Amino acid sequence: MTVFLLLMLCLSLGALMARILRLPEGLAPSINFWVLYVALPALVLDQIPQLHIDATLAFPALVPLIPIGGALLLFPLLGRVFGWSRGSVGALILTCGLGNTAFMGLAMVEALLGHEALGPALIADQLGTFLSLSTIGVSVAAIYSGDTPHPAEIIRKILRFPPLLALIAAFGVRLLGGWPEFVDPVLKRLGDTLTPLALFSVGLQFKLADLGNSRGKLYAGLGWKLALAPAIAAAIALTMGVRGVAVSAGILQTAMAPMITAGILAVEHDLDPPLANLLVSLGILLSLLSVPLWAHFL
Repeated sequence: MTVFLLLMLCLSLGALMARILRLPEGLAPSINFWVLYVALPALVLDQIPQLHIDATLAFPALVPLIPIGGALLLFPLLGRVFGWSRGSVGALILTCGLGNTAFMGLAMVEALLGHEALGPALIADQLGTFLSLSTIGVSVAAIYSGDTPHPAEIIRKILRFPPLLALIAAFGVRLLGGWPEFVDPVLKRLGDTLTPLALFSVGLQFKLADLGNSRGKLYAGLGWKLALAPAIAAAIALTMGVRGVAVSAGILQTAMAPMITAGILAVEHDLDPPLANLLVSLGILLSLLSVPLWAHFL
């Protein structure tokens, strides 16, 4: 409950202050810079060295590929059919192909499935969603933000993405036995700033006036992210005959709301910022109902 209140409070504060105060110019981009260049790398550096990885976690590590894989196929097709802009298609792929598997995901999985589901949920977040953000997500942002870049330029963008550099460094630290005791608290404090600041930034840019112009895109994006993608994940699990806490945690992670950080990445690359913010904010609200329903089904 505390996490849900934090999510709603930060989102609401951003939306409220944008309407009643005269905010400093460039506030949202400055917050987004902190999120992508400081808070998210710190979170990765804090969490990865503590992961316990074994073969039973293959399903939760791989299942987040379903939302992003389907998004890469579905939204360009719908974009051609309905004449959506490249920016809108890019925003849909990023936000509705990548889930909020860290901040909402870890808290909701633990609350709905129990503490033993937290490990698989973390694997789905770090080795599934986060790797997809750092590679596929950065590539999508580069491709849909303008002229199609040369493959070498895309690779350079991926290799210069601070969270990915943090991930590589974190695995190196893990192999060396982890951080000294005095480092962990510092990384945790920096990583803890990610959720409130990211949601505050989304709230700053949230405009209900954009809702009418984006209704069809919202139906498509949130319908895929909150309903169809987890349904496909559940169907695959049933077909394979796999079950257990790790499988349930992986499926719930596919059902999470659109990813906050992916929305910020879309805004930073000017991929239909109003749509990206609507998808994130409305997705969070709807997922508070849809994710518990998926947990009941599982």
